[in-house]
Amino acid sequence: MDGYAVIAADTQGASDGVPVFLDIMEEIEIGKPAKKRVVSGTCSYVPTGGMIPEGADAVVMVEYCELFDQSCTAVYHALASGGNVVQIGEDVEKGETILPRGTRLAAAQIGALAGNSRRTVEVYRPLKVTILSTGDELVQVGGELGLAQVYDINTPALRQLAREIGFEEVKTQVLPDQEELLEKALRLGMEDSDLVVISGGSSQGKKDITAKLLDRLADPGVFTHGLALKPGKPTILAVDEPSQTILMGLPGHPAAALMVFRLLAKWLEQWRTGEADSLKIPASMQSNIPAAPGKDTCVMVELFPGDGEGYTARPVLGKSGLMRTLTKADGYVRIPMGKEGLKTGELVWVELF
Repeated sequence: MDGYAVIAADTQGASDGVPVFLDIMEEIEIGKPAKKRVVSGTCSYVPTGGMIPEGADAVVMVEYCELFDQSCTAVYHALASGGNVVQIGEDVEKGETILPRGTRLAAAQIGALAGNSRRTVEVYRPLKVTILSTGDELVQVGGELGLAQVYDINTPALRQLAREIGFEEVKTQVLPDQEELLEKALRLGMEDSDLVVISGGSSQGKKDITAKLLDRLADPGVFTHGLALKPGKPTILAVDEPSQTILMGLPGHPAAALMVFRLLAKWLEQWRTGEADSLKIPASMQSNIPAAPGKDTCVMVELFPGDGEGYTARPVLGKSGLMRTLTKADGYVRIPMGKEGLKTGELVWVELF
């Protein structure tokens, strides 16, 4: 603070009606050390960010001082020791960890490193991801839409979600349901990506070829075809050890694809880097919600201020092919397998999007 460096004990009893008078020892320049020691009955002017002189243990703001002449000031405010002063080691003590493993570097963290003269720090290399969307019905955004076609939602949406999680995009591509084209794209993805994501082609339809291709191209191949999860049951997971690539076949329905990718890819990144779990907040359910038998169930919810303290969670219901179930939701509640559902008024933890 701009003010006067003082011995806090000298200011005891000071008020608007009864000031304390102190002799001014010197005016300290910013960026330069003080020349004189403060003793009882004296003070020194110090600018914001200036060094506190020896003997002083507090700073009275100029707003609480009245300068009588160049050698004396009246102080109208009492302070405790340490008032308006940052002590050496108060921010980070010697030997203390500045940022633990798993910390994502944002503005505050960069500032903390700079304040301790750390120009570089070891970070995790972002995982590289290739995103493929399959389907004869898909048209890229901006193209001309036929009667039996839909715009490709998954590619741009998954690309953005991958960026938010912290992945580095290598390539995105929209493909028709042709085995040779998908095989070529998968081979290229396995060469230069850590994670290859295919949306569509994961169910048991006649043209759903993803599982067959992954098992043929990857070694050891598919280890899961189907998750006990709603939405996201038809998810395929495979691994190729020679290229050290994870392959993920997502449902074609956009809301389901995004939900599964959020759950699995975010967990992967947190497990790899030690990053903390996403923020969850408590809320009270507004209505009863049944769970899917034999599965974990993710319920999208909107949050509203409760009647008293906290939030109320209102379910956002809709089919997994509808994006509004995600655009209207603030987050989701996960109902574990074996639980019949959620009851009105039940306290739940909402993971925010």
